[in-house]
Amino acid sequence: MCGRYALTAEPEAIRRTFGYVDHPNFPARYNIAPTQPIGLVIRAEGQRRFLLVRWGFIPGWAKDPRDFSLLINARAETAAEKPAFRAAMRHRRALVPASGFYEWRKTPDGGKQPYWIRPRDGAPVAFAGLWETWASADGSEIDTGAILTVPANRTLSPIHDRMPAVVHSSEFERWLDTVATDARAATAMLRPAAEDFFEAVPVSTRVNAVRNDDEGLQAPLSEPLAMATDADTKPPSRPAAKTRKREGGDDGQQSLF
Repeated sequence: MCGRYALTAEPEAIRRTFGYVDHPNFPARYNIAPTQPIGLVIRAEGQRRFLLVRWGFIPGWAKDPRDFSLLINARAETAAEKPAFRAAMRHRRALVPASGFYEWRKTPDGGKQPYWIRPRDGAPVAFAGLWETWASADGSEIDTGAILTVPANRTLSPIHDRMPAVVHSSEFERWLDTVATDARAATAMLRPAAEDFFEAVPVSTRVNAVRNDDEGLQAPLSEPLAMATDADTKPPSRPAAKTRKREGGDDGQQSLF
């Protein structure tokens, strides 16, 4: 799955890659976490646009977001069928610009080793995403989004059994065009990346702490940190379980890790 990622390329480089008409200016981010603002590329009125949303999807029909767990990911295999995601899969698909993502592998001693997973060619990558505008009873609105995941390929499966779905540049327009490409055809586009597309680099457990957001997080690990006791090295914790059952069931994609 995808619970943390990074976007470190220059804004104009991202704009050229994704072809949107806006000119947003945003800083390099090395540790983007759920509930934080993330940039999406959508198709509106025949043009690609850049949209800033909250990472944590809220279905448009939801009465109260507090009734839902944090919907940061959606399984590509079932998104078109799930009540939370099916409308967005039909009408509001997006691209999520990224430089790579982080994943945690369980270690024999019961710990978790983080990995920085990046395209081998160093170019920005597009994750498949969904977005939705949720309106409260008082009329206020919030744009929200989620990242679609697929089964991990053989290269990454020793680390985790899921990975973000990658949309290649040749398929950007087809993915974003919800008129010409229906939900079934869009679902068929989502598949694990080629075995040689990503490389996984073990990195410091400093990435576990959201407050750490610097390029050092992506530095290859030079020595084990198993003896460290600083708060930065604690593995990410699972959010507290919700007491109310969420409509649509649990995809297993709602917690951080």
